[in-house]
Amino acid sequence: MSVYVHENRKSRASTGSMNIYLFHKSSYADSVLMHLNALRQQKLFTDVLLHAGSRSFPCHRAVLAACSRYFEAMFSGGLRESQASEVNFHDSIHPEVLELLLDYAYSSRVIINEENAESLLEAGDMLEFQDIRDACAEFLERNLHPTNCLGMLLLSDAHQCAKLSELSWGMCLSNFPTICKTEDFLQLPKDMLVQLLSHEELETEDERLVYESALNWVNYDLERRHCHLPELLRTVRLALLPAIFLMENVSTEELINKQVKSKELVDEAIRCKLKILQNDGVVNSLCARPRKTSHALFLLGGQTFMCDKLYLVDQKAKEIIPKADIPSPRKEFSACAIGCKVYVTGGRGSENGVSKDVWVYDTLHEEWSKAAPMLIARFGHGSAELKHCLYVVGGHTAATGCLPASPSVSLKQVEQYDPATNKWTMVAPLREGVSNAAVVSVKLKLFAFGGTSVSHDKLPKVQCYDPLENRWAVPATCPQPWRYTAAAVLGNQIFVMGGDTEFSACSAYKFSSETYQWTKVGDVTAKRMSCQAVASGNKLYVVGGYFGTQRCKTLDCYDPTLDTWNSITTVPYSLIPTAFVSTWKHLPA
Repeated sequence: MSVYVHENRKSRASTGSMNIYLFHKSSYADSVLMHLNALRQQKLFTDVLLHAGSRSFPCHRAVLAACSRYFEAMFSGGLRESQASEVNFHDSIHPEVLELLLDYAYSSRVIINEENAESLLEAGDMLEFQDIRDACAEFLERNLHPTNCLGMLLLSDAHQCAKLSELSWGMCLSNFPTICKTEDFLQLPKDMLVQLLSHEELETEDERLVYESALNWVNYDLERRHCHLPELLRTVRLALLPAIFLMENVSTEELINKQVKSKELVDEAIRCKLKILQNDGVVNSLCARPRKTSHALFLLGGQTFMCDKLYLVDQKAKEIIPKADIPSPRKEFSACAIGCKVYVTGGRGSENGVSKDVWVYDTLHEEWSKAAPMLIARFGHGSAELKHCLYVVGGHTAATGCLPASPSVSLKQVEQYDPATNKWTMVAPLREGVSNAAVVSVKLKLFAFGGTSVSHDKLPKVQCYDPLENRWAVPATCPQPWRYTAAAVLGNQIFVMGGDTEFSACSAYKFSSETYQWTKVGDVTAKRMSCQAVASGNKLYVVGGYFGTQRCKTLDCYDPTLDTWNSITTVPYSLIPTAFVSTWKHLPA
């Protein structure tokens, strides 16, 4: 196809004008490449010979330099190869793989399949064919599977393929019972194994599997690896092992008893286990902290917007089971889990009075109790757990006796509750007062997304609290003004979804707590505002909400490795969920 652009321009030699046109042939680049490839095949005008294995490839320096920064640096720098007529890769690259790269350089096309994708990625990274490396990584992302995810994790780590690495990690965490039985697992580098076994989102129903996997890895090369046993034992939640197994198997393991540090770790776990079994105070040791996959999901809701009951979500049976009545029905409260307890803060009662009350549901003993009241009565606030303490953020308050004086003004005040002392204290206030914001904690910081500002506008800001400095900052803005959204944390990523606009109600984003960058992810299955979200394992769950007159009746699950949403079950029509939390499950005896 040829393109003609006509222009009228004045001639320098006359006062009149002359008719000119710009000719552009869109197929010209392809035709030049085809001709260059033909010249290569005929060995015409070639000026460098590449060797790989037992094969040789005549090429043109200019073509190689134009598509590879590796060759550009080689031919233009002071390297010996810049003047040499031959470059020998020996066995560092397979000749068939080099041939594929050269075919791409001369044609802009290459066929990627399951047999060559890994080799092409490695060679593309080595010779700095960035497009090839990225295309192979994308192909491997689409073909991830529990049988290859460990290999892909090692490959992506070696060649800095960020997305492939992220997806591979997710699949390894989700399929631990499968991958821990493979040869690839036994050959993992120690640092990567430690990172895997210590991960909060490692999905395993039984901590014995983690312990046995660590021992199997050590025994695979006992002479070199026995020194790493103490570090690996720290990754195992030893106090979560059944008491009989801990006493009869772990404490008598010969390999452990030969090492002082390993034996000390097991002794500490036994002490923690006894405290747990005797219900003797709070146990904060890492060896006794359940992983996120060992969590139970609870919904709080009712037949109206007045919440009066707590429900258990059975993820295996895909059922929502009534568990307990809420002692004091309320709406516009906030709920947050710390350990095995659910904390319900503030809200408005049946007569619309704003409450300071804090009700606590113990999921182990299935009973309610009252904690110390908040310092400020509030509703429409957010709450999150940070370093075993509860924080309540923003919201509205009563008209008299509290600050600010008007219930229509969004609060700046933030309170911290310490379950160990049953006391509330004020901490640094928000930079801007908000209500109906999405509040979560990650990386030892609090984040508040959007909300309704003091001036009744939607606040398009991310506010971040650092407890070490006791101050709030605004490190980023939201992709759009948000309120009535939900947020949950997976790894170091915060996922925010839903809202009260046509666009935000169906969209979802992830926010990096490290770089403060936003990334759009797959849209939710239905438009939702005032929905609730929580993470469990390596997946995200969203429930409830409405848009216009349409109520959302499904519990949906987001899988970050596939970037897809699926409906898990239908919420009983009479239930309107107003909070969604994840607590520790019952600890094994």
